[in-house]
Order: sequence, then C-alpha cells, then structure tokens
Amino acid sequence: MRKLLCLLLAGLLATTPIAAAEGDIPEGVEVEGVSSASVMDFYGDFGIDGDTLMDAVNSYSGSYVVATVNEDGSPQVGFYIYSMVKDGEDYYVVLGLAENQTRVNLEREGQAMALYAANPEEGAENQYAVSGARMYLELVTDEELVEKLNTTGYDTTMICKVVGTRSLG
Repeated sequence: MRKLLCLLLAGLLATTPIAAAEGDIPEGVEVEGVSSASVMDFYGDFGIDGDTLMDAVNSYSGSYVVATVNEDGSPQVGFYIYSMVKDGEDYYVVLGLAENQTRVNLEREGQAMALYAANPEEGAENQYAVSGARMYLELVTDEELVEKLNTTGYDTTMICKVVGTRSLG
C-alpha cells in the first residue's frame, strides 16, 4: 500500500505546477513539472480501461485512491471506494464525498486523479499491484447529467468524467 500511495503522490506532483519561493528560479527560466520518468508506463501491458476498468472498479476488490490539490498547492490524497458508470461512450467515477478537503478541492479546481489497483490474483508469482489505471477526472457540473448518473440518490454524490487513463506506473 505504501508503494501505491508513493506512486500516486509522484504522479500527482508531476502534474502539479511547481511553486517556488521568490528568487529560487531565475527570471525567464521555465520549470517543467513533468519529468521524463513520469511519462513512462512501466506497467503499460497491465493497464485497463473502458468496460474492463469499470467492471474491475465495480467489483469492489482492490485499492481505491483519489487525489486533489489543496489551495496552497500541496497534495491531498484520500482512500475512497468509488464506483463507475457509463453513459454513451463516456465513463464516470461516482464519489460519495461528505464535507471534507477532497470535496472542497474538487469543487474549487474541478479536477482530480483517481487510482484503481486490482488485487493480485491469488497464487500469482508477483504479489504487487500492477493491474489497474490512473484516471484523470473532471467534475461534472451539468445538473441534469449529475441527476441522471447519481443512482445512489445521495445529495453528497459527486460525478466526475474520466477524461484519460494511464497504467499504474
């Protein structure tokens, strides 16, 4: 689990603008927030998406993480079991979030990253989580679509469109 959280934080930090104290970066120098290491898919062969990802997430077996960015630029990572639904060709993550920091960040920024890691198969040679996906999410604000996709009926439900996926690492 520790490796999974480190992986998620590294991915989140790699896609987050870098904040520096005044004078740390010379004027006119651009800082690249994505290193060459963060664009490699080490587990690319094990990445899942589409219906396969939706079915895996909805099996409620594995690890579920949602990451957002706090107002000060620091990462916010939460362990939330979420579900997925499909509407047309689009996939959505359904989050039941009470009033917490992840909810505040998602409402403010309108985006998040979710990670789903499938449990290794019993008896597998490698007992590390390698199958799953990192999902780039955008908050759905269309009230009609939210109502349509909110099958739970809870008013704390937040719906996010999956706008991209990558393998775990």
